[in-house]
Amino acid sequence: MGLSLSIWLYRRAADSPPSSAFCSLAALTSSRLMVTLNSPPVAPGDSRSYWSSAHSSPHFVLSASKHEVTRSPVERSSDGVRAEKGVKSGLHVWEVVWSPDHRGSHAVMGISKQNCPLQASGYKVLVGGDSQSWGWELKTNQFWHGGQSLGLYPRKRRRSHTETLEDCRSFTSLRVLTDTEKSETPLPIPERVLLVLDADAGTLGFVVDGSFLGIAYKDLPRGVELFPAVSSVRGGARIRLRYLNGATRDPPTLMSLCGVSIRQSLGQQRQNQTDKLPLPPFLQHYLLSSQ
Repeated sequence: MGLSLSIWLYRRAADSPPSSAFCSLAALTSSRLMVTLNSPPVAPGDSRSYWSSAHSSPHFVLSASKHEVTRSPVERSSDGVRAEKGVKSGLHVWEVVWSPDHRGSHAVMGISKQNCPLQASGYKVLVGGDSQSWGWELKTNQFWHGGQSLGLYPRKRRRSHTETLEDCRSFTSLRVLTDTEKSETPLPIPERVLLVLDADAGTLGFVVDGSFLGIAYKDLPRGVELFPAVSSVRGGARIRLRYLNGATRDPPTLMSLCGVSIRQSLGQQRQNQTDKLPLPPFLQHYLLSSQ
């Protein structure tokens, strides 16, 4: 059965074209993250999907569902908001939906500690603007912490394992952008971005168009509650938050890893063809129920 399944999948692998330009920037994905990204999302009413009404700039208006915030048209002000509930351990994935048409300059998403400043005069990067937060500025692709840019994220070429490690090391200390980095054209970041926080490993990364772009920052503080956060200077900016899923330190089960491998081999266009796989009905049902 295993051989016939492998042949079936191999014959169809060439039918799956790359989903976007971000595929060439994809980094190696851990088994925990792979399974988490391929697991069904939790219910939308999960409290980790709520923006905080108490920890936001007064220029952000919170929706009744707490899933969306809208920035008021206030001039010369930088405004932020963080999630209502943070995490201290585990691997966690949130979805942030923010239309490129409603970003403007200084549009930042990332994570913060509990007491990150959430309002400042003028136009500036707020999340990542001090030692209490870490942020990815979407228009310029620069990653910020401690009030300085630590470099571009992601890199614009396929990286070897060694280069990836060097990128991670460089993002743990303050540095000045090189002339080459300054001259690079920023990548247009689409509306939907997944924020990936591994509180156990102390790392932050992002997923765009289904591709994990690698670690943006490592050596985050351990055992400290960290919250998804955004900051904006554009009036009318609407930003939605949803907690998708998470995982503990425990390694994923062999069954879940096999399910992910099969679904990846099928490709996004053929996820509804599991009934054609040479598998027993029980396994076909498992693949369908775990999508």
